Amino acid sequence: MGRGDGRGRVVSPEGADDTETRILHVDMDAFYAAVEVLDDPSLAGRPLIVGGLEGRGVVSSASYEARRFGVRSAMAIGQALRLCPHAIVVPPHFERYATLSREVMAIFHEVTPLVEPLSIDEAFLDVAGARRLWGSPGQIARRVRATVKERTGLTCSIGVAATKHVAKIASTLCKPDGLLIVSGPETAAFLAARPVGAIWGIGPKSAQSLEARGIRTVADILATPRAVLDRTLGAAAGERVWQLAHGVDPRDVETRRVEKSVGHEETFREDVADPAVLRSELRRLADRVAARLRDHGWEATTVALKLRFADFTTLSRAHTLAEPTNVGQRIGDVAIDLFQQIDLVQPVRLIGVRGERLRPAAGALTLWDDDADWRRIDEALDDARARFGRGAVTRASVLGPRRDVNALPTNPRLPD
Repeated sequence: MGRGDGRGRVVSPEGADDTETRILHVDMDAFYAAVEVLDDPSLAGRPLIVGGLEGRGVVSSASYEARRFGVRSAMAIGQALRLCPHAIVVPPHFERYATLSREVMAIFHEVTPLVEPLSIDEAFLDVAGARRLWGSPGQIARRVRATVKERTGLTCSIGVAATKHVAKIASTLCKPDGLLIVSGPETAAFLAARPVGAIWGIGPKSAQSLEARGIRTVADILATPRAVLDRTLGAAAGERVWQLAHGVDPRDVETRRVEKSVGHEETFREDVADPAVLRSELRRLADRVAARLRDHGWEATTVALKLRFADFTTLSRAHTLAEPTNVGQRIGDVAIDLFQQIDLVQPVRLIGVRGERLRPAAGALTLWDDDADWRRIDEALDDARARFGRGAVTRASVLGPRRDVNALPTNPRLPD
């Protein structure tokens, strides 16, 4: 979910110059919340929060009406309701979001085969080869926006530019339901006016470091010696920021998307101090991560654990495996081992498991496979889930009342 609330929105007039542009960044507007409004029109125009119904849940998305009160993604529902007491909270419906996301991505592919999905609700399009069929990039962007609205009832915002970096900035500035075109000749002036935080790769801490040195805008970056940038950000980041500030971004639209990680995490209704309960929850999360890996044809090289205590102190631990895996038992074993190395100084509020450094699954090719039995069990479980639903079969050790208020994937994406 973007952090903007729609105020200060900038859009291009009809017939705006799109000279030297070729990249579209399309971003659905408050996607989860917009889908909920689509399915229940009585929610339109009201501050809406998508997340756990209980006060301990986490915000997955929020309408622009709620964002204007300071509501943000990953914020505790209790905090969000203190900021916006009259907000309506609805639970997420990920399968519904995934269905509409596929419809939107299909529309993109009708325009160009060069589509790079970034997440469930945004993508880059390279339309350089589509000019003869559909017109200029600006015309194509207007066509995409109209088609998405007509077929799905949802709105999107599109940035049009010569590079991915500038197109992404433009789509953010024109949200919601806007179109902003930055032509090649206009790029330098457009970037110079932006705050340093608009540059890809500059997070809050880096922005704070730059601002402490009087570097507040991209124009300030352009006037700053490279040595100062390198000392402030590090040599590699300094080089990247310097290039982006000058409008240099050689990245192409990559149609072959490589997943970086697959994870699940959950926030408990009540803080949990019992290690046995936490180990059981880790087993359940590990099985869900493993199932997603298998569904998408991936194996994880690294298993990571995330733990958040009652005071919101958050710890992360990771272990790199000798051999990549998508076996639930193996991922659970590693996650539990990482967990047991942490001192439980206070009850736990949130716990998560993630598979990282993914690679295409190769299967068991060795003469002796220590996980052969567990693989057969996973195959049987996958078959049962496909036939009867995800909750049809589970481990006996994780049976019992649900303890979580949010258990969506940490990085919900669609399979290729």
